[in-house]
Amino acid sequence: MSQLIVSPSPHIRSERTARNIMLDVIIALCPAVIASVILFGWRAFLIEAVCVASCVLIEYLCRVLMKREQTIGDLSAVVTGLLLALNLPVTIPMWVAVFGCFIAIAVTKQLFGGIGQNFANPAIAARVILLASFGGYMTNFTAPFDYSGVDAVASATPLALLAGGADAVTSASSAAGGAQLPSLMQMFLGVKAGCIGEVSALALLIGGVYLVARRVIKPITPLVFIGTVFVFSGILGADPVYQILSGGLMIGAIFMATDYATTPTTNWGKVVFGLGAGLLTVLIRQYGNYPEGVSFAILLMNILTPQIDKLLTRKPLGGKKVEKHA
Repeated sequence: MSQLIVSPSPHIRSERTARNIMLDVIIALCPAVIASVILFGWRAFLIEAVCVASCVLIEYLCRVLMKREQTIGDLSAVVTGLLLALNLPVTIPMWVAVFGCFIAIAVTKQLFGGIGQNFANPAIAARVILLASFGGYMTNFTAPFDYSGVDAVASATPLALLAGGADAVTSASSAAGGAQLPSLMQMFLGVKAGCIGEVSALALLIGGVYLVARRVIKPITPLVFIGTVFVFSGILGADPVYQILSGGLMIGAIFMATDYATTPTTNWGKVVFGLGAGLLTVLIRQYGNYPEGVSFAILLMNILTPQIDKLLTRKPLGGKKVEKHA
């Protein structure tokens, strides 16, 4: 007589692996990579190639030194390299980019045990550390279509212009600090100063739709994150549409706030994560020393993820409460 075994979930088996999930993310990032090359020239592609190669090499060396099974085949290092590169300005010195790769892979990821065990998104952690350590390099932005690389004329981002005194955004003729703010259409297409992969909302949305269609991510966190920024920006008197098209909100909400290892697993947890990240982003943008707050917001919510999961994860049917022994 066969036994009826009762056990808690999950009971679903899937043929999906870390490798094919990461491959989908790479495909979803391709529109942003293409847009970066069109907008900022060959040096944008060089930064992306250097970051990807550095992340893969550093992960390989870390696994050798730790005498653990190689994991470069799961493509997670490639994704980290791409995300970090897309969060850098086109003028960044290559050695700074490589240092960021070391922080992302060796410190944030491998030091904590590898994929799935890192406490924060590696690319986000690396960007925050680079901002704190090399603020001059990380905020040296150029206007699009200026293909002269490190010798390009510096240009302020829309968020920096707004922080410098622009009260409203109505058209491309709006000005602050002697520079013109781009129109909403230019913001959507990416014709503005900023990091090479964050400027084109169109390219990032195409990638986001692909990930949702492939069921790699759920749209809960991106929608709540972006919606929260929209609502609270309006409440505080800023142009909400301009705010959601500015800075790293799109790339952060779609590709970083949906990371499996560092964000909540439950639907309500994803809602709380999106609300918290959105609110922190608005507060930092409006009252902080940095004009942009997406990276800091996501990193802070990454740290709170275990607590969010603990509070909102339901007891599985058939599960037993673990007794604590003195």
